[in-house]
Amino acid sequence: MGRPFTVDDLEFMPDDGNTYELIDGVLFVSPPPGRRHQRALLRLGELLDDTCPDEFAVLWPPYVVRPAPDTELRPDVQVAWDSDIDGEVVLDAPELVVEVADASSAINDLNNKKAAYERMGVPHYWVLDPARPSLLVYELVAECYELAAEVVAEEPYETEDPFPVRIVLTDLLGRHPS
Repeated sequence: MGRPFTVDDLEFMPDDGNTYELIDGVLFVSPPPGRRHQRALLRLGELLDDTCPDEFAVLWPPYVVRPAPDTELRPDVQVAWDSDIDGEVVLDAPELVVEVADASSAINDLNNKKAAYERMGVPHYWVLDPARPSLLVYELVAECYELAAEVVAEEPYETEDPFPVRIVLTDLLGRHPS
């Protein structure tokens, strides 16, 4: 191609079930999510949606975050201000992004995506691993992510930001997530 990718180039990607994302003009391709991944993102999305205040929206694909012409990410779950949503696009940094990690996505979720969300100014970034089960909670402090919590299995995680929610992974995912 000879030039960085733009969001316009994503229109020409095959409809093959893979996820195509751009970070600073670099294309990232992920395989289709498996059953465990889908189950985790739907259950967490529903839990967040049940407690979400009216000024926010809990979104999952096909909603994308598009802060620039060369960057488009497709978070597994995101919480965005209603005023920042245009169609299926979130135009400004969401308040919370959750990526559901699995063997094929963990390196990208914990490195490239985490760095991109940090640069965007996403205040809260979570990485949920349904196989362990575990939850890594990152908070933006002075423009850098700090690990605020690492939660496993039946340990409860409670937060007030961006709104009050309580998560117990074994309750959310089951004791033996499939």
